[in-house]
This record gives sequence, structure tokens and C-alpha cells, in this order.
Amino acid sequence: MAADLGELLVPYMPTIRVPRTGDRVFKSECAFSYDSPESEGGLYVCMNTFLGFGREHVERHYRKTGQSVYMLLKRHVKEKATGSAGGAISRRRNGRVFLDLELNRDFNGDEYECEDEAKLVIFPDHFEIPLPNIEELPALVTIACDAVLNAASAYKKQESDSWDEEIQVSKHARSLRQQDNGVRIPPSGWKCQKCEMRENLWLNLTDGAVLCGKWFFDGAGGNGHALDHYKDTNFPLAVKLDNITADGADIYSFDEEEAVLDPHISEHLQHFGIDMLQMQQVKNGHLNTDNTESVRPRVSEWEVIQESGMKLKAVYGSGFTGIKNLGNSCYLGTTMQVLFSIPEFQRAYVGNLQRIYDYSPLDPTTDFSTQMAKLGHGLLSGLYSKPPMKSELIEQVMREEYKHQSKGISPKMFKAMVSKGHPEFSSNRQQDAHEFFLHLINLVERNSAGSENPSDVFRYLVEERVQCCQTQKVCYNQKVDYLMQLPAPMEAASNREELIAYEAKRREAEENMRAPPEPVRARIPFTACLQAFTEPENVPDFWSSALQAKSAGVKTSRFASFPEYLVVQIKKFTFGVDWVPKKLDLSIDVPDFLDLSRLRGTGLQAGEEELPDLTPPIVLPEDTRDDSMNSSDSPDIDESAAMQLAEMGFPLEACRKAVYYTGNMGPEMAFNWIIAHMEEPDFAEPLALPSFMEPGPSMASLGLAATPLDNQPPEESIAILTSMGFPRRHTVQALKTTNNNLERALDWIFTHPEREEEEEASDDLLDMSDIMEPNDNTFSNANTNSHSTLSPDQDASGPRIKDGPGRYELFAFISHMGASTMSGRYVCHIKKEGRWVIFNDHKVCLSERPPKDLGYIYFYRRLSSC
Repeated sequence: MAADLGELLVPYMPTIRVPRTGDRVFKSECAFSYDSPESEGGLYVCMNTFLGFGREHVERHYRKTGQSVYMLLKRHVKEKATGSAGGAISRRRNGRVFLDLELNRDFNGDEYECEDEAKLVIFPDHFEIPLPNIEELPALVTIACDAVLNAASAYKKQESDSWDEEIQVSKHARSLRQQDNGVRIPPSGWKCQKCEMRENLWLNLTDGAVLCGKWFFDGAGGNGHALDHYKDTNFPLAVKLDNITADGADIYSFDEEEAVLDPHISEHLQHFGIDMLQMQQVKNGHLNTDNTESVRPRVSEWEVIQESGMKLKAVYGSGFTGIKNLGNSCYLGTTMQVLFSIPEFQRAYVGNLQRIYDYSPLDPTTDFSTQMAKLGHGLLSGLYSKPPMKSELIEQVMREEYKHQSKGISPKMFKAMVSKGHPEFSSNRQQDAHEFFLHLINLVERNSAGSENPSDVFRYLVEERVQCCQTQKVCYNQKVDYLMQLPAPMEAASNREELIAYEAKRREAEENMRAPPEPVRARIPFTACLQAFTEPENVPDFWSSALQAKSAGVKTSRFASFPEYLVVQIKKFTFGVDWVPKKLDLSIDVPDFLDLSRLRGTGLQAGEEELPDLTPPIVLPEDTRDDSMNSSDSPDIDESAAMQLAEMGFPLEACRKAVYYTGNMGPEMAFNWIIAHMEEPDFAEPLALPSFMEPGPSMASLGLAATPLDNQPPEESIAILTSMGFPRRHTVQALKTTNNNLERALDWIFTHPEREEEEEASDDLLDMSDIMEPNDNTFSNANTNSHSTLSPDQDASGPRIKDGPGRYELFAFISHMGASTMSGRYVCHIKKEGRWVIFNDHKVCLSERPPKDLGYIYFYRRLSSC
């Protein structure tokens, strides 16, 4: 038999590889579906590429690559027999453990046991060889099989590199000596003993000193006084004050330079008057114990948004599949649930599933279209959202152990693909769903060249009217946007007096070191948010072409077109004194139906005088070929602001550029610049000193100061613009003119509509009023054709815009729970078949009371014309 197996495998020996260092072994998830070793058909791992495939997709890989040898992995999960001891889970079969994976379902591991099975399968005849089979297999095959079986799965290996490792007990925990200095920590009113900062405070467990920490990516910020204290005293352990609960606390060892465990933390805190065993929660900087106020607290936003306490009915099937939380990944899950409830996204990816799969690259795990199609199919097919069988329900009811066991899908491969190279989304930290939405739309644009672009439904034009306050002359510009940001004017709150009274009580309690009063949530009318959106705003560093000098300017924004799907973000977040995004506690009566028709732009009006079409002083990159053009003066940069940003973890040179390009307007403006430019290839390169030229007549619009440079734009930038509907020749010219700056190139395209040579010749004979007349191939200042739709098929010089009436109906919203975008959780509500459904990670239920007033991002669809 051994000789027979050896001879059988000889033709395939050149294709069998042993995994090397750096090779990823995909043994937990199919590249085209969410099949896993727990699936009925198991998972086939290619012995050459180490990619995993479900039973339905392995044949495609065989036909495409000719690779014949696969390892079939199966895991059989079954409930332990009644009365069995809850010891270690049995995971052995044929004497080998090959899956170093957690149970791929929402069960208690102590109640279930696993049996693992492995086989070699040879295609196309499906000849199976059970493993292990050391005596009968060639040595190379045995080594390769052993390496695959014992390799960490691709994403578990990645997690060990980028996610938090297991926390260990501190070597100082047992021997810590605490000083009897009489220090007692009050339940509230804490502040750093050196800088009076009131957040990110750490209690030294030796002497009871309360000091601030350093800036961390999790949103905590400080001046490092806790670390300075350790350097002066060598007192090693500190506990974070606002994270103490009855279940534990966050403890850091300065000596070991890592987070640690302290088995004696309860005794160590009791030394300073903190009885952690009596604690219920830590909230708003106040330690709540059983002896504190007996008044029933206000229902928290966590309970309202998640509809806690209600008997929600679980729903299953197509469109009701949950997405498992990988650890702070709910921002991704909620965004993708909403996007794949939109028909255009369903059609672009799920509708073209077979074509996308057939033309996928050899490594489909890194292909955007493949992974989008895979995720969409997983959510819409219903394969991963099946109700429990009646027999299972009856047994659970009899045992009074009914649990919600919706399986859902685990988007590890998708998250790894969309976050690759991104400093924030590639981490395991919580992120802003708004930022991720824009990041994903950017990826859709980039990968939709030559094919249907589903993000067209979000794209619209904004009309910006800029007015010089001194001359009263105006300029109209248009820009592309995908999301409407609505201000939340706290001064317009209907319960303003109640808020003022609460703030006075809060300050008084803080000064007297008493428990803070019950928080009051601001109630802001939605009409007030719309009014704030329409208000003029100051234009920083405005250069008036009428005065040919800097002046005061104001800008108002209107819709030059209305998108098919309108995304509205409530600007709930602001920056605290430590530059950490803080969330405003507010409620807005967001309507189910929305009419924005009155916000449509009107263009240049009778009696308005246009600003001259002149450019400000032109900024050119440093010309190394002409020393006379170089500036010897150093740029004017607020170094303190740059250092403050650098302490957040951004490269110093990027921070200096951010401060410089925002005109030294402060760290907040510079922070916004960093967020907008952090993906640019020259993000961390040193700032190049600019040279200036005198202003002169130009066909460029106000504020665009680029001149043609002899450079070839990168194909990726060209693809992004052409995917938006611009002609290739026009995009190349725009990128060359703006030194390959995408944002400025987009503005240049709008202000330089493409015309045929004959039209350009005739335009020279026309006066300015004729030039401003709208036509099929140009964007004009006057938006007279307000209800037309520019389809992708039209030969227009602008982007594909699906204009129409500005009347909408709410169909989804994403809600955030927590104090900052860097922490907390997201859930989403989507209206399906006339019913609101809550998607809370893998749990999907009918909503009883959708909290529409507490949402963060709202999604509206255009109402059909009557």
C-alpha cells in the first residue's frame, strides 16, 4: 500500500510545497465564501498556494491553476454528554490537533467538544488519503502535511502581531509595599497633582499619587506625569482610575513597560479607601458603589440604542445575516450591512458574483471585487442565517437554556484586505464609522474603472458661494461630495435652560468633590441643524481677486445636484482640551421624510458681481535646477503645535506640513489636514520650501494656484478620476496641472470643462455672458437644469451625477455608543420590508423601538416622483 501511495503522488510532487516563513496558511476560511472546517463540506487547503476553498469553490481553483493536491480539513463540533465534567475540550482525532482556532460560533466552549479530521484529496478523481499516514507517504509529503497542520491560521498569525497579547501577572504584584501615608481617594473630582488634568488619570499603588498618563492611540491623552513620578520614585504599578469595576481594572507596570495583572488589586485599592468589590460601575469620572445615590439613573444610550430589556424577535434568512465582531470592528460591520441593503451594491457585486469569481486573480484574498462579492453573498444568501431546528428549540426550552445562536459571518479576510496599509483601520482599535465609509467609497471608486460603480448613488455636487466681505463680489464653485455633514448647534437646544442648570451643578459638584448630578441630554430640533448648515462660514486665509490681497470672506454651501442616496452625518464629535474626539450627548428629532428642495443652489443671481478670474500668488515646488528660485527663509511653522500632533504618534515632518499648510491655525485644523492626507505617498516627507510668483491673469478659478508641470500622473490617480466619469485626456491634463494632487485636480476639472477644438475657437468670439450659458458638456455657475440626470452614458466633462428631486425617505441609520469615536460600539437599524431591523454584531432582530433620535449617520433614499 505504501508503494501504491508513493507512486500515486509522484506526478504531483513538484506542486507540493512546505510552508516557509512568511507563507500564510488559510485553514480557517474559504477565499470565496464563509465556509470553514466546521462547514458540512469542510475546507480544502491547496498544498501549493495554501489558500482555502469550500467544497463549492475548490473545483474552480483546480481548473484555473491545475493544482491537484489539497488537504481537506473538517471539524466536528458536538455538545458534551449530560453530566460530563467541564474540563479541557477534547480536540483530537487520528491523534492530531490541526486547528488552533476558536470555536467558529457563539457557543460556550466548556459545553462543546471538537473532533478534527484531515485528509489529502487528489483532483479530479477525489482520491482521499487519511492523515496522518507517515509510514505510507513520501517524506516530502509528510513534512508538508505536518507543516500545514501545525501552522497558525493566516489571520490568527496576523492577530498575534498586531493585536494585544495575553496580559501576564506583574512580578511586583505579590511583593508590592504600600505607604501608610493616610491617602484616601475620593469617589470623584480627581485631577493630576502636577497639571490638574482631569482625564487619563492613574493612581500609583505605592503612595496613592494621582497623575496623568501619556497620549495613547486608544484616545487617552496626558502629559506623562505618572511616568515622571515612576522615574523619580521607582514605584512600579499604577491603576487607571476611570476603568475600575467590580470585575477588575487596567493596571500598568512602568518597570515591565506593559499592561499587567494584579491578583491582589482589591487589597491594594482598599488601602486607599476604594472598595472595588462593592462597585457597580465607573461613570463620568465617579466611582459608583452600592452605598451611593439610590435614585434610579437615567436609561443610558447603550440601553436605548441596543433596545436592551425588550424581547426582540430574532429574524433569519436572506438579508438578515449578522457580522461577527472581531474586536472593535463593529464600525466595519454596521457600514457594510447598510451598503449591502442598497440595490446598486447588491447588483454590482452579488449580481456579478460568478463573473467576478471567474476573473479573480490567483490570490483572491487580496482582490477588492472578490472580497466585496464574497461579503455581499454571505449577507444576502441566507446560508449563514438559518433558524434553529424545532427539536433544538424544544430541548432548550425544556432545559431552560435557550440562547440566541445566530451564526453570522466573520469578516477577517475582508477586514485584512480593506485595511491593508491603513494605519488605523489595520489596527484592532475602534474607529470612526464615518471615516471608514469614506475610505470604502474611495476603494470602490479606485476599483470600479471600466465597470459599474455603485458609489455613483452617493455622489453629488456642492455649490459653494464665496463672497468678499469688503467688495461684496462673489465667486461660485462646485465640488464633489458623498456625505452631508450637519452641525449640531447646542445653543439651539429646546431644553437649553435645563442644560445650563446641569452644567452649574456639575461644576459645583466637581469643586466640592461630590458625586456629579444625573446628566442631561440636549434636545436639538432637526430644523435647527439644517439652519446651521445654511449659515455662512468664514473662509480662513481668503484671497480676494478683486483686491488682489487677503481679506475677509464668507462661504455658503448648497446642493448643485441631489444624490440618489443621501448620507447625513450628525457632527456629534468635538475635540476636548487633550485633542481627543469627544461626543456631545444630544438627541435630534430626525424625520422619516426629508425635503431639501429649498437647499438647491441657484448660481449667479441678478445684481451679483463676480470676482475677477485671477489667481493668487502661485506656489511652486522647490526648483533644484535654479538656485535663484529657492527661498532661503525657513517656513513659518508653529513648532509647538507640530510637537503636540507628533505626540499623538504622527510623523514629525507630516505634522510640520500640516501646521504649515493650515496657516498655523492651530492643532485642530492641522489634525484635520493629517486625517485628509495621511494616505498620500509623500505624507511623511519633509516640507519643501515654496517660491512665489506675482499674480496675473489666468483661466484657473479662484484659489487654484497650480501650473502645468512636466510630470506623468500615476495610473492609480488617473483610474480614480476616470471611474468618476471624467475623460482620460482631461484627467491627465488636470493631474499634470496640479502636480498630481487629486483634490486640486478635481477642482481644476470643474473649472476647466473640456470642449472640442471647434467649440474653443468659437468660444473666443463670445462674451462672458455667453460662456456662462449651460450646455450638455459643461458645468455652469447657474444650475438651471435642476431636475436632469447625468447618466454614465452621457459624454459629460464632469463626474457621473444622478441628479433628481431633493425629497427623501429614511431607510437606515448607524448609532454610536460611547464617549469617543476611538471607543464604544456601533449598531445599525435598517428598514426592510416595511419593518425596522436592528443589526447588533451577529445578532439580528426585529426592532421594537428604533432610537432614530440618537443616530450618528443617517441614510436616505430618494422618493420616486409622483
